[in-house]
Amino acid sequence: MGTIKLQNIRTYSYHGCLIEEGKIGSDYRVDLEIKTDLRKSSQTDELSDTVNYVLLNKIVVEEMAIRSKLLEHVAQRIITRCFAEIPSISRIKLAVSKLNPPIGGDVEAVTIEMEEFRN
Repeated sequence: MGTIKLQNIRTYSYHGCLIEEGKIGSDYRVDLEIKTDLRKSSQTDELSDTVNYVLLNKIVVEEMAIRSKLLEHVAQRIITRCFAEIPSISRIKLAVSKLNPPIGGDVEAVTIEMEEFRN
């Protein structure tokens, strides 16, 4: 087994329960960690034998572009799509952070983390 991490994927997205959040948007950070078997690719040196992290990034960016009220909802879409499109993934750990959230205080970020294993 091995781990592939995409750290600090930055997007400008429109998630949130407030109407204003859907109109003006804000900055987000996504951290994605997947478990997969890296033994074959470590021997063959072929992209086709591993999980393409360009595809992982594409999935994150595309799903972050679809408005959700809750970070949990967008995170679940990312997880579901990664499992559906990349059969070799056995586990996903995902963190989605809203930077400078509008919660009436000086807060750098609010983050949700989810972890799922392939059934």
